[in-house]
Order: sequence, then C-alpha cells, then structure tokens
Amino acid sequence: MVNTSLLPTNEIIGPRVHLWPDQLTLRNYETAIFEQERSPFLPALGTSLSVTFLVLVTSMVFAFVGALAVTRFRFRGRRAFVLSILVVQMIPGEAMMISVFQLVDGWRLLNTVVGLGVVYLAGVLPFTLWTLRGFVNGVPVELEEAAMIDGCSRGRAFWKVTFPLLAPGLVATGVFAFLQAWNEFMMALIIMTRPEQMTLPVWLRTFQQATKATDWGALMAGSVLVAVPVIVFFLVVQGRMTGGLVSGAVKG
Repeated sequence: MVNTSLLPTNEIIGPRVHLWPDQLTLRNYETAIFEQERSPFLPALGTSLSVTFLVLVTSMVFAFVGALAVTRFRFRGRRAFVLSILVVQMIPGEAMMISVFQLVDGWRLLNTVVGLGVVYLAGVLPFTLWTLRGFVNGVPVELEEAAMIDGCSRGRAFWKVTFPLLAPGLVATGVFAFLQAWNEFMMALIIMTRPEQMTLPVWLRTFQQATKATDWGALMAGSVLVAVPVIVFFLVVQGRMTGGLVSGAVKG
C-alpha cells in the first residue's frame, strides 16, 4: 500500500512489479488531500477523530463501572444481565440499520458527531464491558479487603490498589474500542449523509466512482493516511497493551 502510494500512475498500471519506487513521487498524497473534485480530507479526519475520541472515553467509563458492578457486587438479575451482553453481541449491525436510522433521525442527530457516537457506543459498549469484566474478575477482591483492614476506605482501597492493576486491561480494551469506532463503515455511511460530515472510511469510498476511472495511487495514499493515526495510537499504548493481553496468564 505504501509502495503503491509513492508510485506515479503509469508505473502503477504498468506490467512491472516494483518492490520500491524507482520514481518516487508525493503527487498521490497531494491529490488525496487537496483535490477539489472529491470530498475534503481534513473535515473527514476531524469527524473520525471526534467520534472515535467520544466513543473511546465514554465506553471506557461506562464499561469500567459496569464491569465493577457485575464483578464486585451481588444483585438480582446479575446473571441475566451478563448473558444479555452476549445476546446483544450476536445481533449483526446490518439487521438494525433501518431502525437505527429512524431512531437517530427522530432525535434530529443525523450528520452529527453525537448521533454517530451514540450508535457506535451501543455497538462497542457490550464488547468492552464483557472484556473488562474478565480483567476485573482477575484481580482478587482480597487485595481490597487487606487495604481496608489497614485503614483505607473502600473507595481509596480501590483507587490505590485495584485500579493500578487494571490499567493494562483498560488500555488493551481501549485499543479494540478504538479500532471498532475508527474502522466502522456501514453506520457512518447511512448516518453521515453530508459530504463534509463523512468519516474517513466513507471518504475512502469516494475514490471509486462509476463515471471515472479509479485513481489507485491516490486511493493507496488515502489508505495510508487513514492507517497513520492507528499506527501512532498503537505505538503510544503498545507497552500497556501487551501487559493487558497477557495479564493473568501466569499466577503464583
């Protein structure tokens, strides 16, 4: 993808295979970002960043509180609630597109970051809650009880003892929530109908048109631009994510 994005058009459609560009060019990136005939890149980037940040923060807060509730407390209907999370995950999003569109339209939230964020949150929250439940369940409650015996309140025992142990799990779960919100296409296509409000996955679709040949160089350049924020995010959280994925694998 990166290789193709740096090739001129005549080299892309030529018979030779290039492992590295012989004639390196940045024209494809200029076309992808600044071409006037296509929807602009920067507004799409801003929309994707806004929606993803909103979904990431909100889902982590609600999933964290929900995971604590179903793990640390006993209440009527707890088992049914946990099973309902699995049932929700089995329903494909495409089966609810018409209902979701009508609901968002009734709330007058079409073409808004809040409207798309609420839809994404409904899809991401069950997964993040279920995943965090496993991380919270892996931290022994006896650690909090020992801190409370030493004089800590329940809240202070949680923040001083339990929360630092859950940080890798929060990061690992946040990565999956980030990817789900960043890469989602179908709901963004039907909710963000205005060109200036589209997200990056929908923006990439504009490179293929029925009445015009596909500019593969610009398309590959756009794909690289969409992948860069994901790569940066992984580089920032990779250490914590590795700890979260393997936490609980060895005990003793």
